[in-house]
Amino acid sequence: MQTAGGSAGGGGAPAVRSEIGRLERVMVHRPGQEIENLTPERLHALLFEDIPYLPGMRREHDAFVEVLRRHGVEVLYLEEHLEQVLAEEEVRRRFIAHFLGESGYPLDDPWLDEARLLADHLAALPPAELVTRVVAGLRRSELPAPSRRRLADLVEASSPFVLEPLPNLYFMRDPAAVVGHGVLVNRMASEARRRESLLLEYVVRHHPLFAQGDLPRWYERDLPYPIEGGDVLVLSPECVAIGMGERTGARAVERVAEKLFAAGVARRVLAVELPRHRAFMHLDTVLTMVAPRQFAVHQVVVERGLRVFTLLPGGDGRPEVAGVEGLRRALEWVVGGEVDLIPTGGNDPVASAREQWNDGANTLALEPGRIVAYERNEVSNRELERHGIRVETIPGGELSRGRGGPRCMTMPLRRAELPA
Repeated sequence: MQTAGGSAGGGGAPAVRSEIGRLERVMVHRPGQEIENLTPERLHALLFEDIPYLPGMRREHDAFVEVLRRHGVEVLYLEEHLEQVLAEEEVRRRFIAHFLGESGYPLDDPWLDEARLLADHLAALPPAELVTRVVAGLRRSELPAPSRRRLADLVEASSPFVLEPLPNLYFMRDPAAVVGHGVLVNRMASEARRRESLLLEYVVRHHPLFAQGDLPRWYERDLPYPIEGGDVLVLSPECVAIGMGERTGARAVERVAEKLFAAGVARRVLAVELPRHRAFMHLDTVLTMVAPRQFAVHQVVVERGLRVFTLLPGGDGRPEVAGVEGLRRALEWVVGGEVDLIPTGGNDPVASAREQWNDGANTLALEPGRIVAYERNEVSNRELERHGIRVETIPGGELSRGRGGPRCMTMPLRRAELPA
């Protein structure tokens, strides 16, 4: 299937003021060669449990995109927009130096012969091939041999890759996130994903789609505290929820809250404490909003009773903790009444555990009451439909092997405003 043909996107600046307003524009990454550069020895370091089958994965991703387009969503591809940015020679030169520096090859180190070889090799590639190579990874066999045989070269040559692949990039939710009329460009928690947000940094800073860097920044990737977009939920025009767990820290939450309060983008931030466990890696793996008063949730979340810290603007403008309560009560404040928490797997603990592992709660709202979910989570989908939610299903046998669902795979750029 063809991608979006290089479109720079239609009119309208990025704006996301809810989780469920009609989805108008989204950015995705179609899985590519980086998936086939996964090896059993590197699975754990690259945050995978298994090696997906790329042709199947691409068919599933294309089916996902077709569902989005069928509902009027403009789908943009990260790789095409980065290619457009890197067509400008000076930007390309800075990007290569920046990317190599974060890959362990600073160009100002005279001892790193490989750094200059890499820079020359990447600089000679056309923009489309350059994007492919930085995402897919680069094997040592693809580079000319260094002029000198040095100890470090021989030791490091035990790995076939001189640049590691970025196989998690199809989870576009995490490296950057639009909140209100601004954007977070995130510091990723794991080394394996850190360079992903560098790709987004160059698109946000240089592409007209993002006003060439003029959008307000709620977070910068060079800050020392990790935060990832899967932990950020825009629950209403006045309230943002941010998970704190395996991937996002409390100090990052405070930084974002301070920026949002100062800009008037939010009046309240809910900091949701998550267990530091793979099954709870992001807030959106255990909780997504599906309608104005309804949420898909992992049943364990309801049973455990997560702590939610309410942050409000303090007298000095900095956020302060105004209270601590349970998840249900915090969500009731957001919606102004009772909430319907719809559990993955229904009330069956076995189905709940199985379908949560395959991201049964990680749904993507197309509009209020209509969502996209993996077809394999049959019990969860039936339960959602029983509660009046319209579920558009997509295949996910290969996509789900990376432990992420439809929300994980998208970076919404525009959602329609909800009726007052």
